[in-house]
Amino acid sequence: MGVEIKPLINGYAYGWGDISININGITYTDATAIKYEEEQEKVNVYGAGRRPVRRGKGRVKPMASVTLSVETVMAITRTAPNKMLTNIAPFPIVVMYQPESGPIVKDVICNCEFKKNSRDWKEGDMTKEVVLDLLISHIEWDKQ
Repeated sequence: MGVEIKPLINGYAYGWGDISININGITYTDATAIKYEEEQEKVNVYGAGRRPVRRGKGRVKPMASVTLSVETVMAITRTAPNKMLTNIAPFPIVVMYQPESGPIVKDVICNCEFKKNSRDWKEGDMTKEVVLDLLISHIEWDKQ
């Protein structure tokens, strides 16, 4: 059973400009990337013969990261307990897809914690983005 997708003439697709990223109640306009995914462990289970007879499912592994300007990361760090990003209590990240036309989609990345804080500068850099890997519990996809 599939989802019916009707083709549109002059339709509208989601793009980066349609996304807003809200971290712990604050919308960050200088976020340049967000990545989140869940992976389901699945294995073939074998019995008699050479082919699988069923499948087993294991853990769901959620992963996420967000990329922010170094200035934003420094500002968040200043407000963190003991000035350590890794000491901030778990928080949600809400990613909203808000196109000019079409449905609004809201994904919630739940119980986020920063795993590290780092900088990587080199000669000639005039701006810097910081990729922050997150520890998360799960993702609420298309939350209503």
